[in-house]
Amino acid sequence: MTTDRARQLLKVQADFGGFYNANSAKLILSEVQREHGQDVVDSLIRELNLQQIFGFEPGTRFMGGLAVGRDY
Repeated sequence: MTTDRARQLLKVQADFGGFYNANSAKLILSEVQREHGQDVVDSLIRELNLQQIFGFEPGTRFMGGLAVGRDY
């Protein structure tokens, strides 16, 4: 998945908000994490304000649709 496509998909999820959309966002971010790395994930979290909408913190690792913790 390209970062532009991930950005589009995440924007849709963020616009709806809510629990189920947070799960979808986790799946998208886990794919981004696998293909592009943590820096891109952190950038998308900041850019799309996912911290405020879903509570995702920059540094959080996403694996298989789960938020598994932060890298410090």
